[in-house]
Order: sequence, then C-alpha cells, then structure tokens
Amino acid sequence: MIPAQFLPPLRTIHASLLNSGVDWAVTGSLGMALQGMDLPVNDIDIQTDEDGAYEIERRLAEYVVVPVLYKASERMRSRLGKLSIEGLRVEVIGGVQKRSQDGVWEPTVDITAHRRWVEVEGMSIPVLSLEYEYEAYRMMGRLEKAELLKKWLETRRGE
Repeated sequence: MIPAQFLPPLRTIHASLLNSGVDWAVTGSLGMALQGMDLPVNDIDIQTDEDGAYEIERRLAEYVVVPVLYKASERMRSRLGKLSIEGLRVEVIGGVQKRSQDGVWEPTVDITAHRRWVEVEGMSIPVLSLEYEYEAYRMMGRLEKAELLKKWLETRRGE
C-alpha cells in the first residue's frame, strides 16, 4: 500500500505520459511499494531513456525545480532532473549507465526489458521489476537495499 499523498502526483505523471511514446517506469522505493513491499516511500523516481527524460521535462515543465542535466558518479551516469508535484519530490532519471567491476560502462538500460505493469486506482503504472532492482542496487553498491529486495523476493518465491 502506498501513502495516499503519492496518488495525485502519480495521476499527474500518468496523465502527462499516457500515449506519449515515452518508455518510462517508476523505480526506487515507490516502485517497490507498488509491487507489494512494505517500506517507507519518500519520493517518486521515474526512469526512462535520455530522450524520454527531456520529453518528461517538457510535458511536466510547470513542475520543474532542477532541469534535466548530465550527472555522473564513479558507478553510474545519467540525465537527472527534479520536479515538485503537489509538494512531493519527483526525480527523472534518463539514459542510466552503470560501470561494471572492470570499469567498463554498460550500455544504457533498456527500460522495456525490465518493466512490469501494476494497477493502481484505475491507472496502469509501469514499474521496474524487483529482480532488476535487486541487481541494480547490488551494482551501485547499495547492499542494504539489495539484501532487502533479495529477502523479499525469496519469501515471495517460498524459498
């Protein structure tokens, strides 16, 4: 169950991107909560490709707090923008690339290969699969979150 205050911003995002041609998915804690995990949700993270990040910024221009810009760290690089919809922080992450252990940048993430759909209040919301999220958190070195996902997935499978 997701906190009620996330529904209006999610509705705004859904309506703005419906039939837009943008491949997108909710990721992070909200994506996990939408798939049944019980954990705190603080913001909305939307993952897309590079072009999608700029299109989302255009479609939701009235909510932009920080425009979509290139951002890189030691382990990950992407386009990142920040919105505020009804007082909630929304991060738009586009064209994500992760650096493997051998230092090589992987190809950008294909959202459609890891996307699942969940029904919420009459909306069909794309989310990134929990299996993908587990691998992504593990690769980013966020091992505590990865372990939480792993345990939840094992419990769900009855392992």
